[in-house]
Amino acid sequence: MKAQRYLCSLVLAAPIVLGVPTSVLAQQESCIGNSAAITGPAAFGGQAIKMGAEIAIDEINAKGGVLGKPLRFVQYDDAGAPPRGVDNTRRIALADKCVVILGGYHSTVSVAQVEPVHALGIPFVGVLAANTQAIENGRSPNYMFRVSAKDKWVARFLVEQAAKVSKTGKIAFFYENTGWGNGALPDVKDAVAKAGKQLVATETFNWNDQDMTPQAIRARDAGADVALFWALDREGNQILRSMDKVGYKPTIIGAWGIAGNLGELAGPLANGVEVVQTYSFMGDLDPKGQALWQKIQAKYGLKDPAQIKMGSGVANAYDAVFIVAKAIEKAGAYDWKKVREGLYGVSHDGLVAKYAPAFDVSDPERQDAILPRDYKLTVWFDGKLLPIAQTPYGKAN
Repeated sequence: MKAQRYLCSLVLAAPIVLGVPTSVLAQQESCIGNSAAITGPAAFGGQAIKMGAEIAIDEINAKGGVLGKPLRFVQYDDAGAPPRGVDNTRRIALADKCVVILGGYHSTVSVAQVEPVHALGIPFVGVLAANTQAIENGRSPNYMFRVSAKDKWVARFLVEQAAKVSKTGKIAFFYENTGWGNGALPDVKDAVAKAGKQLVATETFNWNDQDMTPQAIRARDAGADVALFWALDREGNQILRSMDKVGYKPTIIGAWGIAGNLGELAGPLANGVEVVQTYSFMGDLDPKGQALWQKIQAKYGLKDPAQIKMGSGVANAYDAVFIVAKAIEKAGAYDWKKVREGLYGVSHDGLVAKYAPAFDVSDPERQDAILPRDYKLTVWFDGKLLPIAQTPYGKAN
């Protein structure tokens, strides 16, 4: 019933959005908006986006802004709730009149934003949520872009890692019962089949589930020696505790939902859990990363890179703002349609990758800017998420 009411609200709201005069919609301002979790268990995601976006804007404004105007950043809390993300999208577009909206942490929110983004015609650039269908949504023209990982590619990356370490060729998949987790299931099945391995257990769970013992037992008894996680830190912790309770110790490799505070929640049980990332501020940093870390220290008062709970979100947002700024310059105006067109063909030597170009209009898959070759494997080790090569676990990979 809740889902029906939510869908009805979208349908009923569409004529109101579409009825806004073109003259109003054309008056975009030099602001970049974001709807993300600022409260709740994933609040670190919103904070990561804020840090990366604000520092990039500071750097751009120090050089005169874009088209003679300083950029500014506005962010609203969606707490991971799709209806709030939809409301925030409209607010950013119609009240703040921002030229672009950055996507947040939760894939369920990003998927819900597809409808209002296209009804309004505001460009969307995701910087964390990785759901494949949020960007590959069948719309033409497509206003959804992403400077982040994509689940289709993440699945292949994780399965490749699993194939390297599995001795039995048997893999289990633990995934949350949300749009993010359910959306990843076909991607994982496809990647496992192409790798010539067996997916012997597909175990799902809900947010806030406290006991995953039945799922752990089924995966253990199926002989899976590698378990792939599509979970957030909170539920990832519960899976680890359930596995420990039944004596099940597979190699665990996860999407980055367990990249926030799993080490804090699970303690030593998190040691050795591998996680895909696009960037890490932990360990050795190149000059660009070191320079950004120093600015984070100065602006936000952080003392240790471990205080950044979602380094990929910081780096992705940082790169995305520069790409957006170049698209505005290319468009020659703060105009949604022109900026969307300007995003294609923009090149940028960023923190995460060299985008050459960031987006390619000739390739439907290239609404995603960060390619699998730029993904990195990290591992939880003594409460910190480190590049795997800089830990004892790197020797086994």
